[in-house]
Amino acid sequence: MTSWTRPVATATVLIGLASFLSACDEPVAATAVPQPPDVSFVTVKPTWKSIVRELPGRIAPTRVADVRPRVSGIIIARLFEQGSMVNAGDPLYHIDPKPFEVDLQANEAAVAKARAVLQQATNQFRRTSILIQSKAVSEAENENALAQMRQAEADLAARQADAARSRLNLEYATIRAPISGIIGAALMSEGALVLQNDTASLATIQQIDPVYADFTQSISELNKLRRDFKEGSLDQIAPDAVKVKLVLDDGSHYALPGKLLFSDARVDATTGQVTLRGEFKNPHRELLPGMYVRVQIEQGIDTDAILLPQQSVQRNAGGGAEVFVLKDDNRIAAQPVRTSSMIEGQWLISHGLKAGDKVVVEGFQKFAPGDVVTPNEWQDVATAAPPPDDTSSQNNEASAASR
Repeated sequence: MTSWTRPVATATVLIGLASFLSACDEPVAATAVPQPPDVSFVTVKPTWKSIVRELPGRIAPTRVADVRPRVSGIIIARLFEQGSMVNAGDPLYHIDPKPFEVDLQANEAAVAKARAVLQQATNQFRRTSILIQSKAVSEAENENALAQMRQAEADLAARQADAARSRLNLEYATIRAPISGIIGAALMSEGALVLQNDTASLATIQQIDPVYADFTQSISELNKLRRDFKEGSLDQIAPDAVKVKLVLDDGSHYALPGKLLFSDARVDATTGQVTLRGEFKNPHRELLPGMYVRVQIEQGIDTDAILLPQQSVQRNAGGGAEVFVLKDDNRIAAQPVRTSSMIEGQWLISHGLKAGDKVVVEGFQKFAPGDVVTPNEWQDVATAAPPPDDTSSQNNEASAASR
């Protein structure tokens, strides 16, 4: 080492030693202690709640009638607009009436002839009745006159029946609507030959105000409902107070409530379900036959129902339902529960919880059972105040900028 590099190396060692000594004089930073994670919880509060079942169903018309001819003939006119509203008795088709008019005229002539024959027979009987008193005619002639008069009366009655039948057939030549409702497509046109008592219909009329909603429920659910009523877990609703509502296929609710008509007395052997029927007013024809709907039926009242947000109920490894309960020392514990049904987006808890229990709703990924957490009251975003309107804030900023 040369003589000029030795002082430089010594100075470097001294500078490093000074830096080490100064670092020893600084206090050592304390190790940071992790804070318990934040979780949101709700406090169990039993409340009065009506038990509503949502069941699948279909809309059906209250009355359906197939329009069929009652006499044979050629259709000469169609008198309705397809898809329009018709009233009972409105003319729908005209069958050529001329054959029926001719038949009626012939039968009316036969009636006149039979009436004349009866008049002659009656006069003959009167004469023989007078002559029999003076022994001018025999008893046999008088009885023969009486028989001819009775035969003429019967023949007149038969001719009158034929005329009435011809008159009825002439009336049937105008095919009328049997019920009021919406008429569908015309299945026959002018010039078509229709036959009496033919199975093919000319059109179909459906009455859709009101309409029926036919829906099904499993027999096991109905039996459970009966057991709950018997045990007192649910209060039964009076039959005249049962409410039935419809949820349409787009998720919207039908505005008008309905009434429950009946529950079928038999169980479908293939599905294990019973059929129920509700009736709904349909003044604006929003409900059409065959439409799929979901029917909400109020079947009972739970006076101490426990309802939890849907996300608070978890599934364990065995597939059972459980919730995480907050203990007094802010530690988390898993609590098995039994769910009954879903009501308006909330689970109805039948077993496992009591009033005052604190159930975790949010923050599941932050803890494991036994951990200490920082609890916070849960705020339902659905009931929170809506955010300010972006359009109005943009307008305010624009006006401020212009000023």
